[in-house]
Amino acid sequence: AARVPGPSGVTAARTVRPAGPAAPPPSAGGLLAGTPEGLAEVARLVAEFAREAGTGLRGRSGPAPAMSPGELTRLLDERLPGGVVPRAGGGQEAVLALVRACAEAAVDLTDPRAAAHLQPPPLSVAAAADALTAVLNASPDTWDSGPYAVEIERRVVRGLAGAVGYGPDSGGVFTSGGSASNLHALLVARDAATAKLRDVRGAGMAGLAAEPMVFCSELAHFSVARACAVLGLGEDAVRTVPVDRRQRMRPDALDALLRGGDRDTRLPVAVVATAGTTDYGSFDPLPEVAAVARAHGVRLHVDAAYGCGALFSARLRPLLAGIEEADTVTLDLHKTGWQPASASVLLARDAADFVPSTGLRVAYLNPDDDGEAGYDGLLGLSLQTTRRADALKVAAAFLALGTDGLGALLDACHDLARQAEAAVAAHPRLALTAGAALSTVVFRYVTRDPAASDRVNGALRRRLLRRGTALVGRTTVTGEDGRGAVHLKLTLLNPRTTRAEVRGLLDAVVRAGRAEEAEGPARAPHEAPRE
Repeated sequence: AARVPGPSGVTAARTVRPAGPAAPPPSAGGLLAGTPEGLAEVARLVAEFAREAGTGLRGRSGPAPAMSPGELTRLLDERLPGGVVPRAGGGQEAVLALVRACAEAAVDLTDPRAAAHLQPPPLSVAAAADALTAVLNASPDTWDSGPYAVEIERRVVRGLAGAVGYGPDSGGVFTSGGSASNLHALLVARDAATAKLRDVRGAGMAGLAAEPMVFCSELAHFSVARACAVLGLGEDAVRTVPVDRRQRMRPDALDALLRGGDRDTRLPVAVVATAGTTDYGSFDPLPEVAAVARAHGVRLHVDAAYGCGALFSARLRPLLAGIEEADTVTLDLHKTGWQPASASVLLARDAADFVPSTGLRVAYLNPDDDGEAGYDGLLGLSLQTTRRADALKVAAAFLALGTDGLGALLDACHDLARQAEAAVAAHPRLALTAGAALSTVVFRYVTRDPAASDRVNGALRRRLLRRGTALVGRTTVTGEDGRGAVHLKLTLLNPRTTRAEVRGLLDAVVRAGRAEEAEGPARAPHEAPRE
């Protein structure tokens, strides 16, 4: 038995299995997951995988593996010498080798020092339901591919639409993520905006006399521009609206952009407001933005991928005031809903808006007579055909915790972010850039030589990552001089993190910054920090 350090530095025994003949594959009865024997095999394998993963994670001293990309490559080459697509399978032991390697190289999202991305530690009940989803392998595209999947998704969508403030005519669909939801929303907006000009679904956008335009904050997610490119509008269709000192879209600037130019040659497709920007967690003023969009007759989409958790918080719900005025809304429950990825939803105030864009009927999947008899799936709402029944895990989480319980998780993270904001503001070697609108705090390490600031702030983050000490986010902030500067950010989505752990995370940032200043720029970017 080898000795590995436990979570508090105490060594624990770990059994190292000797090499031997490959374990046989499951018996015929246990080969397929959905049989009674298969379910028992799944339970056994999940328990074994969980033990292996727990051993790997307990051996950590931080949220990330203390290894460089090159070292990770060598680890996988060593553990999986025959590759991962061999001609002959190696049985359970080969799979356990994969699990061990993944556990050793994974990010531990439950570690309080994991604060880099909008990537929460998922709820246990949701993860367990996700495993069941994999076993059942239902798809909600057709009724006979998964009756429960169709019905559960409809009910979850109905509940979320009610939380937004939509009425009985609303509808929605699960997607693979916020980028996919935004793409789908802009597809609906494109088709609605061009309907009186030409059939762009058949003839395409080429030769369209009017110039399409999509208006969004300068801090909007990059998926807006990507969607415009995919939809044939072109990235140049995006018109960015300036933000105020609180990183929120300025409604007056939006109004000026919508009024400008020759209306006969312009085609406003949509206004995209952001409820929770990725860098700052800031919320555009939705009532004012909605009023401007309505005055100009333009569709409004709200990207609430990050901020959707505020729907369930009495404290933070006012940030989403006016969201019910949007034509469509993106929600990412794999962010502030603590779901395993993916769990994104696109909602529409009027479900009929989906029909022109995705409301197709296919003879072998959703024929009219099946639909008339009630045997209709969700194919006509989605850009996908086969897809996971992601609504099951979401339903499990809501049934277990309720909306109040999920709201309390976000409140706890908001408290942590406010504590981090205060700690940054009080620290002589840290400078606060933006406080906690939601659960994100943007700041930078203050270097003794201002000219070294970008280098040190970028390098200290990699130093923490290379040692596995902490995971801190990074962004670029444009100053009043128009120049971009490297800043750091904490995205706090672990509700069990303590105030002391937040202070410890900031102390680790300061220590890494001081070490980088002391070492200077001589080390090449790809080299590991000297011990």
